[in-house]
Amino acid sequence: MIRIRFLKSDGICYGFEETGHAGFAEEGNDIVCAAVSAMTMLVINIIEVALASDVKYIIDDETTDVKVIVKGALPQYESDEKKRFAVSGVLTGYFFQLSDMLEDYYEFLDVDEEERPFETAEHS
Repeated sequence: MIRIRFLKSDGICYGFEETGHAGFAEEGNDIVCAAVSAMTMLVINIIEVALASDVKYIIDDETTDVKVIVKGALPQYESDEKKRFAVSGVLTGYFFQLSDMLEDYYEFLDVDEEERPFETAEHS
């Protein structure tokens, strides 16, 4: 099962952590894994390239665990309100897209949210 936990500070989404494997099908044929992987990279690229916001991400090549932290979603790190809204909106949109996938793939995917101070997440 892929577990994705979205990180929030004062209700604002600023990142997520992904762990596990879907187990829907054999490696190379797992559509759940492929969808999550593609969406994860899309989110990183939109924030980093299209919105020009710094994204700190770690992808463990052995476990495929992913951690994405975007301080530009938070007011104490980004003064441009529109940019903050866009960054957190992309992250929130990813949360809702994954939540929609739960309807059909609840056995292979778990999505939740955690209120966690940014400083704690950045250094863990």
